[in-house]
Amino acid sequence: MQHWQKFLSIAVLFFFAWGNPVLAQTASGTNAKFVNVNPPQSTEPGKIEVLEFFSYGCPHCAVLEPMVQTWRKTLPSDVAFYGVPVAFNAGMKPLQYLYYALDAVGRSDLHPLVFKAIHDDKKRIFTEPAIVDWVASQGVDKTQFQAAFNSFGVQSKAQRADQLAKAYGLQGTPSIAVAGRFMTSPSEAGGYQQTVDEANRLVNQVRK
Repeated sequence: MQHWQKFLSIAVLFFFAWGNPVLAQTASGTNAKFVNVNPPQSTEPGKIEVLEFFSYGCPHCAVLEPMVQTWRKTLPSDVAFYGVPVAFNAGMKPLQYLYYALDAVGRSDLHPLVFKAIHDDKKRIFTEPAIVDWVASQGVDKTQFQAAFNSFGVQSKAQRADQLAKAYGLQGTPSIAVAGRFMTSPSEAGGYQQTVDEANRLVNQVRK
């Protein structure tokens, strides 16, 4: 019974990452595939900033991620792209730390493999011990990674991610924000590839 209750609690935690589509705060037209960010957010000077709000526990994010990575390789130098891992509650914080800790130890290449481990291989890497063990199984020094995972730098970046999610009025993942002014998602754009296409269109619109 305890095992089932633990499983149920984890399922409830992650429902909020992928059960709530982003709601339009300001309509952008009848056929719009994005919403206006209200109020607009400040972004990196001299760059068109793109934020990908995601959660490793979100199956929709897992589907979108390969498309985002393909698109990201085509972005010109004036576009600054940042992944923003979202934690809607305390139970999701370890996966948020995982993203930044992988970057801290120079292993961001494992980012897509986290999605695969959770959604394809059904690995239950939702807690710090499980995460550390999984990362170590990928050839990363366990002590080094655990130190990064619990570092002030990683915690600060996670806190900043929380601030961004709140500032953008985020209610679900995945979502892509462009230039601090626009945000699109599968529910807005009408599909996964459509989300990437709309984000790319918004980048080009801002450039004009």
